[in-house]
Amino acid sequence: MNKSTIRELTFKLLYSLEIQKSFEEEDIELYFETMELDQNQVKVQIKEDVNNIIKNNDELVKQISKNLKTDWKLDRISKVNVALLKLAIYEMLYKNVPYKVVINEVVELAKKYGEDSSSSFINGVLATVVKENNL
Repeated sequence: MNKSTIRELTFKLLYSLEIQKSFEEEDIELYFETMELDQNQVKVQIKEDVNNIIKNNDELVKQISKNLKTDWKLDRISKVNVALLKLAIYEMLYKNVPYKVVINEVVELAKKYGEDSSSSFINGVLATVVKENNL
């Protein structure tokens, strides 16, 4: 399984947790059961990333909030976009994945799962995150 597929599966789990407003271990395990993931290594990677995103949630939310336009608030953003932004910012700041790779792949996920304007919205927010953090 390639990194793009793992990123997409991680996004789907984050999105489901955002919808449920629950970040419990049993929710993560239930996700793996419903997705029927056989590869233990993939599960470990996804679980590690999701747990690190949960652990750093306050900082990720802060990064998103301060890079929104002045009249926007986090609760106005769709759960799809929130999950994608958290994943992208986590990968850029904590995993040191090159920002061009992250932005490109997350924008593609936004086109696939988000609204018509999601990809340009996410691209704009992430561009300001990159500039602000000197990535």
